[in-house]
Amino acid sequence: MQPTTPATDPWDVHRPPRADGRSVLVTGGNAGIGYFVAEQLASAGALVVLGSRDPAKAEAAAGSIRSRVPGARVSRIRLDLADLSSLRRSVQTLELDRLDAVVHNAGVALDDPPRRETADGHELMFATNHLGHLALTRWLLPLLSAAPAARIVTVGSFAAKSERLDPHDLQSRADYRPKRTYGRSKLAQMYTALELARRLGAVGSPMASVVAHPGGALDSLTPARPPLWSRTPGERLRGLPAGAVLQGKDAGAWPVVRAVLDPRVTSGELWGPRVFGLRGQPHREPVWSHLADPAVASQLWYASCELIGVDPEFHLLARRA
Repeated sequence: MQPTTPATDPWDVHRPPRADGRSVLVTGGNAGIGYFVAEQLASAGALVVLGSRDPAKAEAAAGSIRSRVPGARVSRIRLDLADLSSLRRSVQTLELDRLDAVVHNAGVALDDPPRRETADGHELMFATNHLGHLALTRWLLPLLSAAPAARIVTVGSFAAKSERLDPHDLQSRADYRPKRTYGRSKLAQMYTALELARRLGAVGSPMASVVAHPGGALDSLTPARPPLWSRTPGERLRGLPAGAVLQGKDAGAWPVVRAVLDPRVTSGELWGPRVFGLRGQPHREPVWSHLADPAVASQLWYASCELIGVDPEFHLLARRA
């Protein structure tokens, strides 16, 4: 079992290490956890690229970051993770010679039936949250490999902790329940991130694959960022009791930012909030027992690579020269 970080950990969430000269792509960086990850990384001096399906929303988020962070370097690309055929073209629009990190944050969470599929015939949440990010990793690998020690940070979810994958029904055709399907899509994403960490380690790559989760992050506890979103006084008051055990999305971004910037973070680790995994300072926690099963992760890896039509050995592109 991996030890947690000590209580005397000097990490300061309000003053992370400088990231000048580094470039980071944040998928879904126009809203929620992704927005605050982008804002905090920009505050540290990183060049942040917002990946979003909606250019107007991405530009509004970039404007918000620039208004709050003097000298912020923010750009955007159009990125639709549900459209697998578009991802290679999207990566080609990145005007970078290297990418120091990617944060796999974007996601879809449906509340109600019916089950929905993408144009490729994949269940929408599984496709967006898991398959799309795996395909994106494949196409980003040359840019990531050009960085000295790039990081691939996958944003998991506490919702995945109580779920288990059904290898015979990965896309919830036989058993579709929106909340369960969402949790399983995030679980698949986390499994794949840890499998990638094992594969990168096996070929001696300096690249790291890390999982971070935000704990319990609520809109009602999140500071306003007008014109993107705001809170009424009533919403703020109603959210106060939940603050004893949960937190806002600004704090939910802390484990992700630490996974990107802390030089002590290593491949294959899981980072989350310190207090019951739901709120508080970011710390390294033991990998959940069901996530530590390499056989399940390997089976999922091969099945997923087949679904997206990529070589399952694509990680070899990241091996040390």
